[in-house]
Amino acid sequence: MSTLSPTRPSLAPYESYPLQDMLKRAVQRDGSKTAVIDGDRTFTFRELDALSDKFASALAAEGVSKGDHIGLLAPNCVEFVIAFYGIIKVGAVATTINSGYREREIAHQLNDSAAQTLIVHQALVEMADAAQDMAKGVTKRIVIEPESNNAGTFWGLIESAPSAIPSVTVNPKEDLVALPYSSGTTGLSKGVMLTHHNLTSNVRQLNDRSEQGVIRQDDVILVHLPLFHIYGMEILMNGSIGAGATQIMMGRFDIEEFLKLMSNHKVTMLFTAPPVGLGLSQYPGVANYDLSALRVGFIGAAPLSADLQGRIQDKVGFSIIQGYGMTEASPLTNADFMEPDMQRMGSIGTAVPDTEQKVVDLEDDTKEVGVNEIGELMLRGPQVMKGYYNNAQATADTLTEDGWLHTGDIVRMDSDRYVYVLDRKKELIKYKGFQVPP
Repeated sequence: MSTLSPTRPSLAPYESYPLQDMLKRAVQRDGSKTAVIDGDRTFTFRELDALSDKFASALAAEGVSKGDHIGLLAPNCVEFVIAFYGIIKVGAVATTINSGYREREIAHQLNDSAAQTLIVHQALVEMADAAQDMAKGVTKRIVIEPESNNAGTFWGLIESAPSAIPSVTVNPKEDLVALPYSSGTTGLSKGVMLTHHNLTSNVRQLNDRSEQGVIRQDDVILVHLPLFHIYGMEILMNGSIGAGATQIMMGRFDIEEFLKLMSNHKVTMLFTAPPVGLGLSQYPGVANYDLSALRVGFIGAAPLSADLQGRIQDKVGFSIIQGYGMTEASPLTNADFMEPDMQRMGSIGTAVPDTEQKVVDLEDDTKEVGVNEIGELMLRGPQVMKGYYNNAQATADTLTEDGWLHTGDIVRMDSDRYVYVLDRKKELIKYKGFQVPP
């Protein structure tokens, strides 16, 4: 039996619009509100929109056009946000690259994605040099130098950009906006084709639920998870922009700095992964920081036991809820409830609005298993990817003809459709909450 979550009302119909319009709408709501704080630099929504407009103009002047794939290799910083929105405003596709990749992995993604332009942070230039030697298709490179506006650099291009903003027509349900790479259910890294409609729909599924555990306009979000990963890109960056919330950038994780940023900026909502939650539960210095502004912590990217969930909650003093998703689903598909009478510890919760889910036999995906029986989770909804880039076989192996996505996760589902993740069907090593092929 595959049905929509009975506990979450439908949000349909879903408006179909370009992702960049989400930033324009944030400006219309309150353009003077702080959008991003990055160290001692602060940017309003109006400034973020104007700077990404300028970067889009600069890209167009450099010959970038609709449908081009642009590599983005940078740690968490405001330039990442500006670059991402500038890329999509010119109609190009952002292929975000793991900043922890080695040269060959970067080269593989640049080659496989057919990227011709690479935007790279100065801290990663040496790695990019070696990767570009192996990725012959990249003909243009733009270096992010936060303290410099020299000609040809990121800020230099923005400063000298033409005033005319590129006019691009977008088909939100067909045109790609992002091409992140994922191991999926196998160890081969593949480009996940995500459309404008995929990402705008998932932001709505995240923020428009009639529950307490959603991002609100008055929230302050600490962006410590990598923006190159779909969790950081969509839930933290796009989710915050969609809600009109403030993002606090954190480039490199350190637990003392993490706690200091949460305390100093009065962070209200924490999105994180189990290793950080475990670290918080064990770190003796947590009590030295004022975390009273935090109302909820959302943990995803890997399963969390009921015991650890409870220990983290006891240590930090605010509610901890679990969620679930995957790059191929933009990523959010499940979330538990913040409301105590609806929360089930150890569960990833029920499906987000307008997401169908079923648990199927591990050997025969045409047969659904019964309540609390073990099987593979499959799902379908507006957030599910278009397919894998230039990989028809992997797409056919993962997506059925009628739109059902194989998650590769072994789960059980109780009578109220709460899902519990038990294992992987094809096991990949989890490192800091992210998949690494054996």
